[in-house]
Amino acid sequence: MPRSRRCEINDLFRDFSRNAAEGVGSAFAFIAAITVVIIWAAAGPVFHFSDAWQLIINTGTTIVTFLMVFLIQNTQNRDAKAVQLKLDELIRALEGARNKLVDLENHSDGDLKKLEEEFERLHKRSRETDTHVAKAES
Repeated sequence: MPRSRRCEINDLFRDFSRNAAEGVGSAFAFIAAITVVIIWAAAGPVFHFSDAWQLIINTGTTIVTFLMVFLIQNTQNRDAKAVQLKLDELIRALEGARNKLVDLENHSDGDLKKLEEEFERLHKRSRETDTHVAKAES
């Protein structure tokens, strides 16, 4: 598939998934879902609570859940990438910030663990300094 066609499909899916995620996260969607469940439950006596009656709700919810996984994951991936890019820009723009922290999400787990330990040590040192300053001010 040509690159421009693939980009077009990705753009259409991105827009669709963003709108769908926004729509299903609305109060209207929640009320609609509750209404469907109430109608289904009320229809139980009419269908004598049969296997077919149960299969309707099971199949419907399974299909919706399956499709929503992909829509929500697409939205989450895009949001996470946008946040990372914003953080990268802040790091890049701040004087004194370590530029090695830009694109950190692509580093190895070992690198992340070392950095996490470094920040824990800095935090501990900062807490100890704050405690000493507070005691001196008292």
